Amino acid sequence: MQFSLTEAMRYIRAMEVGRDPISVKYDLAVRLRTPKSSPIIRNRIRLPTPVKTDKRVCVIAEGEQAEAARQAGAAIVGTDAVFERIRRGNLDFELCIAHEDSYGALLATKLAKVLGPKGLMPSVKFGTVVKNTGAAIRDLVGKSDYKERLAVVRLPIGQLRFTEAQLAENIKTFLSHLRRDIAALDNVTKTIHEVVLSSTHSSGFSLNGWIKPEATRGAPESE
Repeated sequence: MQFSLTEAMRYIRAMEVGRDPISVKYDLAVRLRTPKSSPIIRNRIRLPTPVKTDKRVCVIAEGEQAEAARQAGAAIVGTDAVFERIRRGNLDFELCIAHEDSYGALLATKLAKVLGPKGLMPSVKFGTVVKNTGAAIRDLVGKSDYKERLAVVRLPIGQLRFTEAQLAENIKTFLSHLRRDIAALDNVTKTIHEVVLSSTHSSGFSLNGWIKPEATRGAPESE
């Protein structure tokens, strides 16, 4: 059975009655039809209405760039002391950025085998090896990471307190972004099979394509 966004939100909110609307998150799971052993999709997106902006950031940097990171709100900053912290398994951060002058030192530690599986290893490709730590933090903290696992891409898509218009815009933006990721794959055909909305404590609801607020509906959103 499938539901419009309006219907799914109504049921989910009923299941979350009595819980803190700020702490409860809407989650979107996009199920893909994908060939076995095909490249996985992984990227970062800035949603129109960010879901979370209090992300704990670790910055590998020294000197002026370390101070710039602290001023921008980084929770953990440094090099050797931070490396030791990571070796001890203390990964109490959600984003790791490295200044380009300190990136070599990070590589030399071989901590990529610790950070990589957690999706925390700084990467030139994903914009987390940077020239200006302060500017990078301000740009990246409002973004969300997503990664395909077992043919499903999941992303926190909103807070329970979000309006239907805010949630609809976030969903449409993410699906558009995901379709561009799929189109960029060489010689691989992936398609979106199902879009499921759930929340922290609710069941999942398969969306039928109606992701516009009721007052602005026209035709269903197509894949």
